[in-house]
Amino acid sequence: MALSQKKCTSEMYAVSRCMLLFALGFAPVFAYGPWDTAWHSGHNDGRKSDSKGLDIMVLMPLNKTAPMSNIGQGIHPAVMLAIQHINETQRFSFSLTPRIYDTECDNAKGLKAFFDAIKFGPQHLMIFGGVCPSVTSIIAESIGGWNLIQLSFAATTPVLGDKKKYPNFFRTVPSDNAVNPAVVKFLQQYNWRRVGTLTQDVQRFSEVRNDLTNELEKAEIQIADTESFSNDPCINVKKLKDNDVRIIIGQFDENLAAKVFCCAYNLNMYGSKYQWIIPGWYQGNWWEQANSTNCTTKKLLAAMEGYISVDFEPLSTKQIRGISGRTPHEYEMEYNRLRKEKGLESSKFHGFAYDGIWVIAKTLTRVMEILKQRGGHRKIQDFNYTNKELGRIMLDVMNETNFLGVTGQVMFKNGERMGTIKFTQFQEGHEVKVGEYNAIADVLELINNTIRFQGLEPPKDKTITRNQRRQINLPLYSILSAITILGMFMAGAFLFFNIKNRNQKLIKMSSPYMNNLIILGGMLSYASIFLFGLDGSFVSDKVFETLCTVRTWILTVGYTTAFGAMFAKTWRVHAIFKNVKMKKKIIKDQKLLIIVGGMLLIDLCILICWQIVDPLKRTVEEYNLEADPEGRDIAIRPFLEHCENTHMTIWLGIVYAYKGLLMLFGCFLAWETRNVSIPALNDSKYIGMSVYNVGIMCIIGAAVSFLTRDQPNVQFCIVALVIIFCSTITLCLVFVPKLITLRTNPDAATQNRRFQFTQNQKKEDSKTSTSVTSVNQASTSRLEGLQTDNHRLRMRITELDKELEEVTMQLQDTPEKTPYIKQNNYQDLNNILSIRGYTEGKEGDKSILKNHHEQKPQGQWGSMDPSRTNKGPIEDINSPEHIQRRLSLQLPILHHAYLPSIGGVDASCTSPSVSPSASPRHRHMQPSYRVMMSGL
Repeated sequence: MALSQKKCTSEMYAVSRCMLLFALGFAPVFAYGPWDTAWHSGHNDGRKSDSKGLDIMVLMPLNKTAPMSNIGQGIHPAVMLAIQHINETQRFSFSLTPRIYDTECDNAKGLKAFFDAIKFGPQHLMIFGGVCPSVTSIIAESIGGWNLIQLSFAATTPVLGDKKKYPNFFRTVPSDNAVNPAVVKFLQQYNWRRVGTLTQDVQRFSEVRNDLTNELEKAEIQIADTESFSNDPCINVKKLKDNDVRIIIGQFDENLAAKVFCCAYNLNMYGSKYQWIIPGWYQGNWWEQANSTNCTTKKLLAAMEGYISVDFEPLSTKQIRGISGRTPHEYEMEYNRLRKEKGLESSKFHGFAYDGIWVIAKTLTRVMEILKQRGGHRKIQDFNYTNKELGRIMLDVMNETNFLGVTGQVMFKNGERMGTIKFTQFQEGHEVKVGEYNAIADVLELINNTIRFQGLEPPKDKTITRNQRRQINLPLYSILSAITILGMFMAGAFLFFNIKNRNQKLIKMSSPYMNNLIILGGMLSYASIFLFGLDGSFVSDKVFETLCTVRTWILTVGYTTAFGAMFAKTWRVHAIFKNVKMKKKIIKDQKLLIIVGGMLLIDLCILICWQIVDPLKRTVEEYNLEADPEGRDIAIRPFLEHCENTHMTIWLGIVYAYKGLLMLFGCFLAWETRNVSIPALNDSKYIGMSVYNVGIMCIIGAAVSFLTRDQPNVQFCIVALVIIFCSTITLCLVFVPKLITLRTNPDAATQNRRFQFTQNQKKEDSKTSTSVTSVNQASTSRLEGLQTDNHRLRMRITELDKELEEVTMQLQDTPEKTPYIKQNNYQDLNNILSIRGYTEGKEGDKSILKNHHEQKPQGQWGSMDPSRTNKGPIEDINSPEHIQRRLSLQLPILHHAYLPSIGGVDASCTSPSVSPSASPRHRHMQPSYRVMMSGL
């Protein structure tokens, strides 16, 4: 007791440990197992050894009731082989004598065993062993007071790697932290830059997790989530899923591993999208022995399929002869033979125990050489626990250890073994080795074609979001573009037809300049389709933003140009034929161009303000994630490009309002001129049809386009078809009738329509005459009396129409001979024009009709053939309804025949060669009786 007290007081480092030893007692604790005889042969009292024997303290649990006691049983054959092989080499001048002490894996008993070995045993040169982490750490912290070196073959706890706290501790087995560099290397192999950890709330696993965190930070790998659990891991597993953790590094024992994988199965966190990495030191078929969950074995196997386990390599896979002269395979065969002879179970640490004995032998040999080189009479057998110099020499030699053993290259870095780490993968119910990591060379070697991932490729470290543009299909764009090109060719054909036949009566009277504008507007509308089909897949973002403005301008200007020209033509018809006072009215094409230009000016003002104040920009709209249609481990995030601005609704409202008013105005003009029956002058019916079609299609197209905003193919198809349909229908309605008429009946522009004398027509004539004259103030009986005369004079008008047509043809063929036309032809024209004087008279009573009837036929009709003047009275020819009907049909023809180039003709302007016998009444018409008709 005095000796022990002296030792403790001389070493202040171990005061607390010694006080614990005093409390425990001093009875020596020796282990007597099935292998003690071999280890203790030649020893009588357990204190003294032979002259060549060097005593080694062996600490491990041997009691079968103690935890981890099976390790000691499994390493016994390996230690015996190591001592045997050392002695066989005859390179060592000593023999090793192991002295075993049972720690029972208990802190108090382990400390007592260690103190008894110090007090009652021989002078131990080194300590070999240390299995249980808690016992090993207590002893390793105390051995510095006795200048001892401890070498462990089974203690893997990371705590012992702290060299400040355990400077004299070494181990031939890699620590649990040694797998972390290997795991980082494995993650880098598959470019996994984002992981999560799931750790059992135990110190051993927490220490590994902390060291792994440092290694991951050094490698710049993101730790997305760190979860710890005690009993139920399901909540933590779900958190990992919610944080989109796909690569999960687990630190837990096999008992909780079954619960973890059961939770993973229930949460569908397995398969091709997930990769689990767990410790590899579990017992075989651990899922069957540790399955305390409600999941069946089949479910567990499904969730476990493909996991990667990481553990140290028990024996080197390189079959190279090491320090013992044997390959790892040859050694393993000898070990298994000896183990089976003694009926012992194998231990995964037997290779590290075998190499550990060789480390001790080489260290002691090197120490003896150093002592010999330094001279003097000191020997290693003279070592005692107070010899600090010898203890320091042994520590330095241990750090220089480097040789090839059965577990690979044996060397230490800060007391830690730089070993080999193996990777295995769970495949179809069993683990298959897929690679190994050499810590010395920092190299990861994967066995070709052994690792299997459940997907087509390794899992992603997160939900890979691949942005995918919702673009217009090239075939669809090509088809619609081809249709658009055909439409433009058709418009070009109409333009060629209009220019070529511009001098034809039919085309000239329909205003060819306005027709050209209609065609130009249609072609601009067609051109906008090409721009609407271009998106980010065809052009850059900057160009796309420019297209947003360009296509809006083109479509707007094209619409206004086409329909503005149509509405201007209709307005001219309305202005002429709704002129109640029948005053001279000249409306030339220049005025119509000004009207269209005004409409375009309004468009330009709106568009310029739009561009300056709130220009259109490229915006991107993203949609919800979608699964990859090809089954890859990625998520598709569709996005769509739009042309928008801050106040898009306001600007569109302004444009729609203006275009809507323009369309309503066109509808009004078309309705007002619906009864004008000259085909060449009146497009109201076709304009009405065009406006109807365009209005319906625009409303439907706008609604469908808005509803299909997120479907660019459908939206583009709808917009393109609406533009194509509207432009094509409009051009065809305007030009196809002219084309057909010109081909089949070129003179149709100058022909009068014949009307049947029916009761409905009588009523319509009455309504029309009422809007032109004041006859509606007369009594109904007077009108009925005039109907008889009207019917008789119709035959007379027919004959005059024929002569009028002859005069028209003569004027057209020989315009330079206009002054020399026969007098009788001008008399006929004056007779027709004289009718108008009656219709515009202010007095509507019978006195006017009477004065008219009293005129002589010869004076009224001039030099007309008497046979043509004796066909009956002509009172009915001056009826108001007949006058308006005849004017609407004949006066434009007169205008076109006389002065087609200036846009009108004055009825009072007769030829200079008018016969003097002509009535002054016919030669000098009152200003109110003049009329000017303008061609369109």
